[in-house]
Amino acid sequence: MNARERGKGAVSTVKLRLIYAALALIVIAMGLLWRWPGLHLPSTLAKYGGSALWGALVYVSLRVVLPRIGVKTMAGLAAALAAFVEFTQLLHLPWLDTFRGTSFGVLLLGRFFSWWDIVSYWVGIAGAGAGDHLCRARYRR
Repeated sequence: MNARERGKGAVSTVKLRLIYAALALIVIAMGLLWRWPGLHLPSTLAKYGGSALWGALVYVSLRVVLPRIGVKTMAGLAAALAAFVEFTQLLHLPWLDTFRGTSFGVLLLGRFFSWWDIVSYWVGIAGAGAGDHLCRARYRR
């Protein structure tokens, strides 16, 4: 912890983890709502907007585990993890395909590989990282 973090008003690691966990729950709710058919979103917007929210969820979820790491490093880790998960869709093992056939499995891992999904994840990660950077910059003032 540097001198600034030890100074008056420093946010504890536990508090940061709770903030990021709350954000993760909000992003999950937004993602489920975004994909809800009752919104009548065009299918492309529902698909790739939901994927962007999934990317943002990867970012904030990793933040729960590593709340003090730099924004650029976190965005890189999140981008790599999201791409890795997408590439696992090229792997077809019976138990994995069975899991992907469940509602939770498809929301968590998806079913079919798509470069556009990776792009969408990275857009969501960039947005989450930009928001994180702005909040951290504002906090430092």
